[in-house]
Amino acid sequence: MHSDAAVNFQLNSHLSTLANIHNIYHTLNKLNLTEDGGPGDHQTGNLRSCSSTDYCTKVMPPRKKRRPAAGDDLTAKKSRHDGLFRKYESTRIKTEEDSFSNKRCLEWFYEYAGTDDVVGPEGMEKFCEDIGVEPENVVMLVLAWKLDAQNMGYFTLQEWLKGMTSLQCHSTEKLRDSLDYLRSLLNEPANFKLIYRYAFDFARVGIEPMTYFVGIKTTRSSRHSYWEKDQRSLDINTAKCMLGLLLGKAWPLFPVFNQFLEQSKYKVINKDQWCNVLEFSRTINLDLSNYDEDGAWPVLLDEFVEWYKEKRMP
Repeated sequence: MHSDAAVNFQLNSHLSTLANIHNIYHTLNKLNLTEDGGPGDHQTGNLRSCSSTDYCTKVMPPRKKRRPAAGDDLTAKKSRHDGLFRKYESTRIKTEEDSFSNKRCLEWFYEYAGTDDVVGPEGMEKFCEDIGVEPENVVMLVLAWKLDAQNMGYFTLQEWLKGMTSLQCHSTEKLRDSLDYLRSLLNEPANFKLIYRYAFDFARVGIEPMTYFVGIKTTRSSRHSYWEKDQRSLDINTAKCMLGLLLGKAWPLFPVFNQFLEQSKYKVINKDQWCNVLEFSRTINLDLSNYDEDGAWPVLLDEFVEWYKEKRMP
């Protein structure tokens, strides 16, 4: 009797153990820690062994990054702030250099004007030297046009500030960088016509004896002929210089026209003649084949055509 009780106790113990194992298996299966086995596995309650790698991957939480110490955090922040500050400073300085400054433009003007409110011939000579342009260079005429200068050889304070503001130039370096732009204006027919017309009025008045500006030299003997207040014509020598400056390279017939002026009786050129010379250079063929003698051309050009045709005859 005692042996039967012992056997039943052991059997119940084994069954209880199997039940516990079965419950553990199903729990692990829910946690995806077992492989799907065949029916035999479920019947026998075989448990798939779980490797340490699988367990760590599926059960262990991800490793947290080490938080930097307080000192490391402050150093990193300071480094970031220093980088941003340097970037801001470089951008600010560059912006300040690029932006136009009326104060700097005014200071630049008085480098050449001295104590006066006008840049005269001496200051103009130094100005041309600083920007690296010869006074007889046509770009000086274009600059005078942009400044709307009224007297050759002079830039007033008002002309300087207005013109340099439109060009956004407040220093020698800025103007040097703008010289190519000024030259390019001559390549635009509309602008060239404006500059050409401006040149006539600009050259009629104002430079001191024996000084140079845009390639023109004047003396006391010739200066009075076009320096009068109400003078409406341009001295022939000045006209030839200005025409050479503007049309010398653009008009193949200019050397011949210049010869004509030298041997002609003309001592001055009026504005109508001046403007028609440009129109003639743009519209009349080099062989003069399309020139209409009955057209509305000034007598000056009629005489030039007649003279040139006779010159070409054998």
